[in-house]
Amino acid sequence: MKRRLLWGLVLLAGLLGLGYGLWWLISQDPGYVLLAFKGFRYQSSLWAFLALLLVTGLLGWALRRALRLLLLSLGVVNPWSRLHRGRRLRLACEQGLLDLAEGRWQPALRHLRRAAEGSAQPLPYYLGAARAAEEMSDSASAEQLLARARERQPKAELAITLTQADLQAERGDWAAAQATLQQLRDQYPAHPQLLRQLQRVLTQRADWSGLLGLLPDLIKAKALPAAQLQTLQEQAWQGRLLAAGQAGGEALATVQEAWQQLHARERQNPLLLKAYASQLQALGADEEAESVLRTALKRSYTPELVGLYGQLRGRDPGKQLQLAESWLKQTPQDAQLLLCLGRLCLRNQLWGKAREYLEASLQFARQADTCIELARLLASQGDLARSNQLLQEAVQLRGGQWPSLPLPSGH
Repeated sequence: MKRRLLWGLVLLAGLLGLGYGLWWLISQDPGYVLLAFKGFRYQSSLWAFLALLLVTGLLGWALRRALRLLLLSLGVVNPWSRLHRGRRLRLACEQGLLDLAEGRWQPALRHLRRAAEGSAQPLPYYLGAARAAEEMSDSASAEQLLARARERQPKAELAITLTQADLQAERGDWAAAQATLQQLRDQYPAHPQLLRQLQRVLTQRADWSGLLGLLPDLIKAKALPAAQLQTLQEQAWQGRLLAAGQAGGEALATVQEAWQQLHARERQNPLLLKAYASQLQALGADEEAESVLRTALKRSYTPELVGLYGQLRGRDPGKQLQLAESWLKQTPQDAQLLLCLGRLCLRNQLWGKAREYLEASLQFARQADTCIELARLLASQGDLARSNQLLQEAVQLRGGQWPSLPLPSGH
C-alpha cells in the first residue's frame, strides 16, 4: 500500500513537472504554423496546431472504439449474423446435442439440422437430427436427413445404414430393418454392431432359422458375451422346435428332423430336451418323449425334466414308476420328483400311494400343480372339503392346466 502511494506521488510529481515545462516552453515562444494550398490558407501557433493534432487523434481512436463496440453489440442482438458464423455453429452443435439427450425433439431437430449444414464433419449431427425426427413420428424427414448425410459423407455408409435400420426397428417396421441389415451384411459380414442389430431383429421376428444361421458369425466376432450367446442359442432352438411343431400334418417329422440337426452336446441340454419332449407330447408321441427323457435322466438326474416325465405315458408305466422311485435315494426331499411319483402312481392306479407322494410333495413345496392333482384325487374319494381347499390354494398360487390322469371310480 505504501509502495503504491509512493509511486503515485512520483507519477504526480512527474506530470506536474512535465506540465510546468510545457507551460514554460509555450510562454517563451508560441511558434508559428502556416499551411497554404491553392486558395486554402491556415495559420496558427505551433502549440495550438499540436493540440489540434492530439485532439484529432483522440477523436479518431474514440470513433474506432465506438464502431467496434457497436458491431459487437449487433452480434449479441443477432447471433445468426455472418460475422459470428463459427460461434453460431458451435452453439447449434452444443444445444442440439443437449436437446437430443434431454428429449426435446423439436429444438434438437432444428439445432442439429443447422449444425449439420454448417459443419465440415456433419455426420453425428445428421444422425442425431434423424433420430429426433423419428421420435416425433416424422419418418419422412428422418429418411431425408439420412439421405443428405450420404450425400455429404458417402464414406460413412455403414454408420448411416445402421442408424437407418435402428430407426426402422423403432417404428416397428422389422421386415424393412431386416432387409436393410441383410443387404449391409453382404459388405460387412463380420461387423459386431451389425450382427448385434440383426440378431435383435431376427429375435423380434421369431426368425429362428435365420438366427441359428447367424449364431456362428456372432460367436466368431465375439459380438455378445459367452453367457448371452448360450442363452440365445437355447432360445433359438426352443423356438425352432416350437415352430416345427406347428407345421401341420408333417409336424412330428419336422420336429424330429429339427432335433437331429442339433449337435450331440446340444441334445443333452436340459432346456432343449424339455422343449423337444414337450413337442413330442403335444403331437401325441408320448412313448418317444418318455424314451428320450428316460435316457437323459439315466445319464444325469435333472429336476427340470422330472416334472415332465411324470406327465408322459410310456410303453410300460410300471417300469416308469420303478425308475422314478430309484431317484428317491439321491433326492428324497425333491418336491418335483414326489409330484412326478404321485402322477405315475395315478397312471398305475395306485391311489393310496399316489396320495402319500402328493402329500409329501406339498410338505416340501406348495406348488399349484401338486395341489390340483391331490384335489382331483381327494374329490374322487369323496373328501370334497379338502379338495376344494386345495383348489382354492392352487388358484392363489398359479392357474393352469394339468394332465388328465385316471382316478378311482365309484365315488
